[in-house]
Amino acid sequence: MKSILENRPGLAHEVNQVAEVAGYLWQKGWAERNGGNITVNITEYVDDEIRALAPISEVKQIGAVMPHLKGCYFFCKGTNKRMRDLARWPMENGSVIRILDDCASYVIIADNPVAPTSELPSHLGVHNYLISIGSPYKASVHTHPIELIAMTHSPKFLEKDVATKVLWSMIPETKAFCPRGLGIIPYKLPSSVELGNATIKELEDYDVVMWEKHGIFSVDVDVMAAFDQIDVLNKSALIYIAAKSMGFEPDGMSDEQMKEMSVAFNLPK
Repeated sequence: MKSILENRPGLAHEVNQVAEVAGYLWQKGWAERNGGNITVNITEYVDDEIRALAPISEVKQIGAVMPHLKGCYFFCKGTNKRMRDLARWPMENGSVIRILDDCASYVIIADNPVAPTSELPSHLGVHNYLISIGSPYKASVHTHPIELIAMTHSPKFLEKDVATKVLWSMIPETKAFCPRGLGIIPYKLPSSVELGNATIKELEDYDVVMWEKHGIFSVDVDVMAAFDQIDVLNKSALIYIAAKSMGFEPDGMSDEQMKEMSVAFNLPK
C-alpha cells in the first residue's frame, strides 16, 4: 500500500522528525514501555489528494467540541505504542487523523488504523487553544524526564516559579532556550479532563508545563523545538542534582547575572 508520505517531502520531514525525537526520548530513558505522547498539526502539508482519502476507521468521538480544529489533520503516536518502535516505524506506530466538520469527532486516514494516544483529547484541546490565539506552535510532546520528575517530589519546587528560577540559574542556556520558564500543575489523574484543562490554562504563561510526579508537556513550532526545551530544562535539573549529590546546595547564577543575560539576549525579564 502506498504511504501517505510518498512524494510529499514536507509531510515526510515532519513525520521523520517525530521518529527522531521518539528515539531520543527512548535513549534518554524518558519513555518506558508505552510512556509519552507526540501530536503534530500537519494541516499545512495536506493536499487535495489527502483531503479526498477515504477513512480507514469508524468515526471516533473526541469527547469535547474543538471549534478551531475543523478540517485539521494531525499525526499522532498510537495508544499502547512504544517510543522506541515509533522511532523505527513511525507509520506503523502512529497515524494521521482528520478532524470532522462537527469539531467533535475524527477518523483515521493513513497509513494504518492505529488508534491515537489515549491522551488525544488533552492534546487536541491544547492545539485548539493554540490555534485560537494565533500561535505558530504545531507540536506537543509529553514525556517522563527522570530528574525533572524527581524535583516535583519536593514540595518547595511546586511553588510558582521556584523550579523555574533554580533551573534558569544552573546554566545560561536554559533561560535562553526556555525563556518562559516551567509551569507547575499539582498532581491530577493522568488522561483526565482536569489535567487537560489545567495544562491549557498554564500554557497561557509557559511553553513547558510540569505535571507533579508524572511528566512534562511541551509545545513549540515543531517537535524538535518542543523536545529541545525539555532537554535544556532537564540538563539544568541534572546539574542541580549533581551538585546536591556532591554535598552542597549550588549557588546558581545571581539575579544580577540573570538580568544581564536577559538584556543581552533580549529575553523576557
